[in-house]
Amino acid sequence: MKNSTKLQIGIIGVVVLAVAGVVTSVALNQPQPAAVAEGQAGPAVVAENSHRLDVADDSAVTFTEFVDFECEVCGAVYPFVEELREDYAGEVTFVTRYFPLPGHFNSRTAAIAVEAAAQQGQFEGMYHRMFQTQAEWGEQRVSKADLFRQYANDLGLDMDAYDRAVADPETEARVQFDFDAATALGATGTPTIFINDEYIPLSSPEDIRAALDEAIAD
Repeated sequence: MKNSTKLQIGIIGVVVLAVAGVVTSVALNQPQPAAVAEGQAGPAVVAENSHRLDVADDSAVTFTEFVDFECEVCGAVYPFVEELREDYAGEVTFVTRYFPLPGHFNSRTAAIAVEAAAQQGQFEGMYHRMFQTQAEWGEQRVSKADLFRQYANDLGLDMDAYDRAVADPETEARVQFDFDAATALGATGTPTIFINDEYIPLSSPEDIRAALDEAIAD
C-alpha cells in the first residue's frame, strides 16, 4: 500500500474517532426531556415555520435539533450533523430550531441574528457562520451584536432590512416560539435531538445512525 494511501486512511480514522469521542463525551451531560404530563397534548416537534436545512420530499423521516449557537456542545456536534446531512441526503429532512439558553450571554442575540438572516433567505448561511466562528465570540460577557451584523453584511444581506428585523419584536418572538416548544417538550439543555417525534439521547454516532436507519426502514 502506498504511503499516501495509508496516510489518507489514517486521517479518516482519526476524524471518525474524533466525532465518536465528541458525541460520547457530551452524552454524559445530556439531559433527557421530561415526559409531557399524561392527558396533555405536547407541541409539535416540527412546526410549520420551522427552518429546514434539507428536505427529503419522498421520506417521512425528520431529524430535528434544538440548538443554542453559543453552546459548546452544539458546536462540537455541528460537524457530525453536517456529516449526517451528507450521508442521508434525500432520505431525511433536517430541521433546526432555536433554544437559546439563559446562561449564555449572546445566545439569544445570535438566534435573533440568524432569524433576521432567515427573513432574507439566509438561515443556513448564518447558521454555518455562527458555528464556524463560535470560538471567536462564545463565552463572552459583552454583546456581539455588531459582530453578528458583520456576518450578515458578509452574506450580502440588505442591511437596512436586517437592522429592522433585529429590532422588530416579532423576530425575537419567533425565537421565543421555538424556545417555548422546546421547554414544553421537556428539553433542558442543548442539543436536544428528535427523530420524528422520538427523543434521541446523544449517546454515540452509531446510536444516532441506527435510529435514523430504523426510522427509514419503517
